Amino acid sequence: MLPRWSRALPHVPKLRSLSSMEFSEDVGRIQRQSYAKVAAAAVSPAATDSTGKGVPTKSTVNLDKMFWSKPCSLALAPDSPLRIEEPKYAGIKYFILKLMLFYSKQSKSIRGANVIYKRVISQVDKPAIYEVFNLEKTFKMTFSLLVLHMWLILRCLKEEGKDGVELGQYLYEIYNHDVELRVSKAGVNLLLTKWMKELERIFYGNIVAYDAALLPEAKKDELTNVLWRNVFSDDGASKPDDAALRAAQAMARYVHREVSCLSLTDKEAMFSGNFMFTSLEKTSSDSTRR
Repeated sequence: MLPRWSRALPHVPKLRSLSSMEFSEDVGRIQRQSYAKVAAAAVSPAATDSTGKGVPTKSTVNLDKMFWSKPCSLALAPDSPLRIEEPKYAGIKYFILKLMLFYSKQSKSIRGANVIYKRVISQVDKPAIYEVFNLEKTFKMTFSLLVLHMWLILRCLKEEGKDGVELGQYLYEIYNHDVELRVSKAGVNLLLTKWMKELERIFYGNIVAYDAALLPEAKKDELTNVLWRNVFSDDGASKPDDAALRAAQAMARYVHREVSCLSLTDKEAMFSGNFMFTSLEKTSSDSTRR
């Protein structure tokens, strides 16, 4: 069992006392060293060309004009076919399920966490996010995006206090199980525990760096730089060219907008999973939510 993700929370406020981003840069260096080993072991053959390198998609959108629209709630409409409601039973079936603790707070939280994770996977596994940001579809890239969107949700849940943190723990455990399956499917069957520990360290390093990038004292382009290191760059050290910089800047705007949208999403929608991230499937000069 991996450590509880909530144990990392007490360390995040300590970043507020720092006058620079040295801490997150140190974490980034550790993360990049580990990531190189994991990605090399777990890269998907289907995502590489004859030279062994990942094949990025070609972005056909104008990134400079995307993600400037006003944030709005991500909650699904009451009549949305995408909503997943709590099952309703009556009579003897309801009585038996109640005795089996089907309606307990823990059971409801676990069901909610499963729905929330489905929303995360829906955003990360669809081709649209790779096409829009011109990203390679590799294990490393998918994992980077998965961690980014998990951070968005866990950050929002943390704001809801104890109940949110508890729900976040159930979500983290579901995420951890999914990552283990993904690593196995990518061909890493030997020393699986070792690779999972490396990915765990990357996960914590990333979420601390993302939190630090949103602090009031962070540099204006800090989030862009963090996203470049964690998502776009192969080694975390190279400098982006103009095209890559625009993509990283667009993703930073996307992240800022999602943070604002999630803060506008009501607690019921968040805890039940009845929300959707901003759709990237139908992009326009001024991206809309759906």
